[in-house]
Amino acid sequence: MLARLRTLYLILNLKTLGIVAIAIVSTYVCRELELAADFPMAVVLTAVVFPIVFSISAAYNRRETALAEYASMKAHGQAIFLAVRDWLDENDPATLDDARDVLRRLFEGTREMLMAPQDEVESREQRVYRDFSELSLFVRNNLRGKGLAVGEVSRANQYVSKMLVSFETIKHIYEYRTPVSLRTFSDFFLVILPILYGPYFAHLGKDYLFGLVYVPPVLFSLVLVTLDNIQEHLENPFDQVGEDDIRLEVEPYVNRLIA
Repeated sequence: MLARLRTLYLILNLKTLGIVAIAIVSTYVCRELELAADFPMAVVLTAVVFPIVFSISAAYNRRETALAEYASMKAHGQAIFLAVRDWLDENDPATLDDARDVLRRLFEGTREMLMAPQDEVESREQRVYRDFSELSLFVRNNLRGKGLAVGEVSRANQYVSKMLVSFETIKHIYEYRTPVSLRTFSDFFLVILPILYGPYFAHLGKDYLFGLVYVPPVLFSLVLVTLDNIQEHLENPFDQVGEDDIRLEVEPYVNRLIA
């Protein structure tokens, strides 16, 4: 229940109250000044609903791609651990511990980079690249250095390469969001339309009781702002704010790497 209330708060926030207040004031002023007009609702669909829905779809697709690539990183990391455990003639517990430590540092660095502000990405990604370098050296020293066949070492190096490709994809999803100009366009009309449509709501509610006059502008604003808030929380799937964010749980992953 508390989780549902928290989710509701995320999409019904101070921004929602502000836009609702603008719509109510606009409707009240138009009724007092007897300004009424039957505007077409197509403007709303074109100026706000379509851009927001498009942005939600784009943000959701980015999230799903990031989720798939993060899963790929974890799967190939576990494949390297299994190679250390099962491909060598001798199972060395110390080598397995080293493999866990290298993977743990790599995924912790990735998590810290994705959860950091964008102005800190460059410094934090250097740590991740160093962790990838350590992983590559680990494969060379602990697989090839202990007599593993060249073909199998090459396969382990391919796992490292695929992890790096997945990391770069995730990093670019974090750095490049849905089009800024499109979101600015929808945000602008999100504020302007409740003002411009004051005469429409005044016209719509001319036969309503006084209190019911404000139901249409309130619902109008709630729907638009809620959609915009949903898009905003989907925009960054790594900030651990929205309920739909990707959970970057490193410790459970490392604990599953057992000898």
